[in-house]
Order: sequence, then structure tokens, then C-alpha cells
Amino acid sequence: QEQLVESGGGSVQAGGSLRLSCVATSDTYKGNLIAWFRQPPGQERAGVASISAISGYTYYTDAVKGRFTISRDNANNTVYLQMNSLKPEDTGVYYCAAGPLYTGAPWYTETRYNYWGRGTQVTVSS
Repeated sequence: QEQLVESGGGSVQAGGSLRLSCVATSDTYKGNLIAWFRQPPGQERAGVASISAISGYTYYTDAVKGRFTISRDNANNTVYLQMNSLKPEDTGVYYCAAGPLYTGAPWYTETRYNYWGRGTQVTVSS
């Protein structure tokens, strides 16, 4: 059974919107920090946003602040990433990740996440 399944990717023009979904198993979601990472073509994977499954507290990378919103649905173990005003530089494979809330590492540190989805492609054309 896959622990995390992403959906909602696609191709849009610059300025458009997409909403990504990440459905987790109950054990993967409960009490954890859930994050979205992205990997642009030819680049390293990097954190986009994260949300606490308990408090709902959120973090964002500077490049997406004011344009992206991460949210959660605890009843359905689902985390969303609403992406507005998309830019070509937002293009990449978007991954959902889950890991313990308290590790001492920054939220964007890949090694703090135990579970990863397979990713969903987002392509933004100019």
C-alpha cells in the first residue's frame, strides 16, 4: 500500500492555477509534518511548503509566499497545495512527504521525512 499518493498535476499557462492533493494513510498522516517538495528539470529537489497535521501551522519557501496555500483535511488524511499565479519557474515534479513533527531539522530538510509519494508533474508555459 502506498503511504502517500499525489494528484492534481497538469499543464497550465502562466498566471493559471492548479490544486494538488496528497492522500495519506492514517498512520502516515497522524501527528506528522506533511510537506510538498518540487524538483524542477535538471535541478535539486527543494521544499515548497509544509503543514503540521496537529496544529495546522504552515511554512512556505519565499518563492511561493502569497501565491501558494497549503491546507489539510484531517478527516480524510489529505493535504492540499493550492497554487495560484503560476509561473514557468514553478514547473517541476511535485512530491508529497511525511515525517515526524519534532526532529530539530528545518522543515525543508529532506532527511526528516520518512515517507514520499511518487510525484505529480506540473508544467507552466509562458
